[in-house]
Amino acid sequence: MNLKDFSFITSQYLLPHHLLSRLVGYFAESELSFIKKPLMNFFLNRFGIDLSEAERESVNDYKNFNDFFTRSLKADIRPIEGNTNEFVSPVDGAVSQFGTIHDNALIQAKGRTYRLTDLLGGDTAQAELFADGEFATLYLSPKDYHRIHMPIAGKLVKTTFIPGKLFSVNQLTAENVPNLFARNERLVCEFETEKGTIIMVLVGAMIVASIETVWSGIVAPFQRKISQQLLESRKLDFERGEEIGRFRLGSTVILLTQKGALQWNDQIKNEANVKLGQILQAQVSDN
Repeated sequence: MNLKDFSFITSQYLLPHHLLSRLVGYFAESELSFIKKPLMNFFLNRFGIDLSEAERESVNDYKNFNDFFTRSLKADIRPIEGNTNEFVSPVDGAVSQFGTIHDNALIQAKGRTYRLTDLLGGDTAQAELFADGEFATLYLSPKDYHRIHMPIAGKLVKTTFIPGKLFSVNQLTAENVPNLFARNERLVCEFETEKGTIIMVLVGAMIVASIETVWSGIVAPFQRKISQQLLESRKLDFERGEEIGRFRLGSTVILLTQKGALQWNDQIKNEANVKLGQILQAQVSDN
């Protein structure tokens, strides 16, 4: 590891994660032109964001930085591919890792694994549902579209908010910070689908001002205890490709499916870029 990378990793342990993230969140909500426009222009130039895909193509059309960062796309710019019983990518992003869940372990990065039970906040019964199932860790960089959609139609039955740190979730930290995704603040969303139970874990990260869902708004930004909510009695059915939430600044989504539900498309490889609506599986399983 070079000195620059070492300094970055060291800073992750020393910085006041939540204070820094909430402070950035304050500025991201500002509607003052001398604050919001420099922020938006910096991100446009630094990360090469393509506003031609957005419904609003000018920075002048956004009320604040968060509005810009969670921008909606033009209609039909992300077609939902395949048949209704085939999984699609829930986000624009990069495949950090993917594969089969063996012995309660997920791959975090080359040479590093972590326990599924830890990711799910210690819920052993929930973790057992995904024995020998599949997972995909999808990293959203600052240039990406930051809304999260359903990979397949389903009903939301339970959410669990798990407090934690806010380490950066880029490749460098994934390779060097043990149990990264099981340490960061996250929201575990469990859905029932025709392909069995699936979970999407929305992982917070450094400078992520908050996670937001369509059913509850901003999720517990200051809560410091595990909080579970059962939602089976509410009508929370989502169509394949329908929006379920968004990140206010970039982070990661971890998709979990049960054994036999998903066979990976040959185009899905580590570090491959994926788009919302892109087919994830090679064929529909009979199970």
